[in-house]
Amino acid sequence: MARHGGRGWYGRVIAAAVGVTAVAAVTSVWTAQAGQSGGGPAAAGASARPAAPKAAAPVSPSIVHASDGGAHAVNITIDDGPDPVWTPQVLGLLRDNGVKATFCMVGPQAEAHPDLVRQVVAAGHRLCDHTVTHDTAMDHKSESYQARQILDAERQITKASGGVRPLYYRAPGGAFTPYSRKLAASHGMRPLGWNVDSKDFERPGSEAIIATVKGQLANGPTILFHDAGGDRSQTVVALRTLLPWLKEQGYSFGFPVR
Repeated sequence: MARHGGRGWYGRVIAAAVGVTAVAAVTSVWTAQAGQSGGGPAAAGASARPAAPKAAAPVSPSIVHASDGGAHAVNITIDDGPDPVWTPQVLGLLRDNGVKATFCMVGPQAEAHPDLVRQVVAAGHRLCDHTVTHDTAMDHKSESYQARQILDAERQITKASGGVRPLYYRAPGGAFTPYSRKLAASHGMRPLGWNVDSKDFERPGSEAIIATVKGQLANGPTILFHDAGGDRSQTVVALRTLLPWLKEQGYSFGFPVR
């Protein structure tokens, strides 16, 4: 998403409450548990540490915008959730219109709402890693910090989903770095950009969101919306109009190219 003012709300709330270090500690415990063969204890005593789950096959580290649906397809991407109020409404609209989307999830949100993560997966949508604290300045942070943000969120989302890994990585505010792109790709997550910023996060009104999307479609296929981070009622109303309108214009719906 674009770098909006005040977009560090996840960082302020989550990091102030538990800190990235605490999240890393929790997820590292899960990693050790998930790596045990057959769920049994380590065979070599209390000090033995089971192997972490095998990383997915690497993909390209370049930022993708294209759709696998072809030249006249769009990618619907939904950021910052899941949220117990807004995600179910977005899922309902996608279902009613026969549309599949990519959900870019914040790790602790996925951890707090695993039922919603599994609903997203069960409906045929794809998962995307959107970091732990949604830090839009992480491109100015150390590589170790970037790694914790990306890999801890990956583990949280994978655990919440029941074992389905994120296929993409979207940096908050587009704060990609060469290091973060390569790291994500080495874990099977294609860096994901956008072409159309609906500006729904700013809550300009549903009509303004609709007009922005229609006006920017010529920029490319990947459209950015949000299902968390505040009142997303305007997004829901806008999607209720935009999804059938896109179909009427002859657009199909795809996923970002892997």
